[in-house]
Amino acid sequence: MLEFKIIQELKPNTEILEIIKSYTYITKNGKVKHLLKTNLQFIEPTEYIITYPTTLTILEYKVNEISNKPFYIKLCSTL
Repeated sequence: MLEFKIIQELKPNTEILEIIKSYTYITKNGKVKHLLKTNLQFIEPTEYIITYPTTLTILEYKVNEISNKPFYIKLCSTL
């Protein structure tokens, strides 16, 4: 079985919280995990889930390697 050790707990970004403060939202802290007995590390992004007036998920990663953008928006349509 795979065993992980949490190396770092990632807190929400104050800039993003300031942008979404007028909406109803939930945040989930991100984590940097180390797979034991290997040299692999995994990053779980910090999630900002806006629930009202629309549904939107913003994922913020610790590293800025993907497309050189500070955060990523996952669109969820509700019809």
